[in-house]
Order: sequence, then C-alpha cells, then structure tokens
Amino acid sequence: MIPVTDTLSIGDDEIAITYIRAGGPGGQNVNKVSTAAQLRFDMRASPSLDGRVKARLERLAGTKLTRDGVIVITANRFRTQEANRRDAIKRLVEMIAAAAHRPKFRVPTKPSPGEKKRRLESKVRRGATKQLRSRKPATDD
Repeated sequence: MIPVTDTLSIGDDEIAITYIRAGGPGGQNVNKVSTAAQLRFDMRASPSLDGRVKARLERLAGTKLTRDGVIVITANRFRTQEANRRDAIKRLVEMIAAAAHRPKFRVPTKPSPGEKKRRLESKVRRGATKQLRSRKPATDD
C-alpha cells in the first residue's frame, strides 16, 4: 500500500511502472539503458478513490490523463531507474493528495447598505478633488 493521506492509500497493484529510454545527459549509456520510469494509474477503475476525489483528480491531471482515464507520469530527472521510480510515485501521491483535499465551502456575501454608502461618498469626494484640479486658473487681462 502506498499512503497518500492519513485516511487514503492506493494499492501497489493499482499502478504499473515500465522503464523507457530517457533523453538528455548520460553519455554512452543513454542509448542502451532504460532509466526513465513511466507510471500508469487507472484512476477511473481505482477502488481506493471515491467519486469526488476522482472528479477533482481528473481536473488536476490535465494533459497527463488519457481518454481512458489513465494517468501517465514520466519521470526522467535522475540517472537511475530506482530514483526515477520514486520520483514518479511521489508525483502521483502529491497529485492524489491535492485532489483529496476538499476545497473550503464559500458562502457568497453582499456588501451592507452602510458599506455601499461609504463607498459612494468616497467616490464623490475623490471626484470633487479631481474636479478642483482640472479647472484652469482665472487670468487677469
């Protein structure tokens, strides 16, 4: 089991990791060693996640989500398979943890009548100040 939050964890069998060749630095090894880790997680078929978390995760995943509901994360920051594997799992866990966090319910409020009155009075005062500045001084001929 991979712990995500205190109350949520995903099973090891829910993720599939394959290793692919990574671009970038690596010298002669880059063409013969598959060090990049590609993690696949089928979020729609996951029994560990409830509907709300799945819906938020779908929005968070963005381009990492395929049409079939599979999240694909490719990790190639490091030069070893193990480090890239840990990085991919860490990124998936962070994404699921962010989706598991319920956003705070916001009750829309309206400004009070006194607040509206004060705002309008300050606008009138400011307009009067600007009006005074714009008048040209009288010239004595």
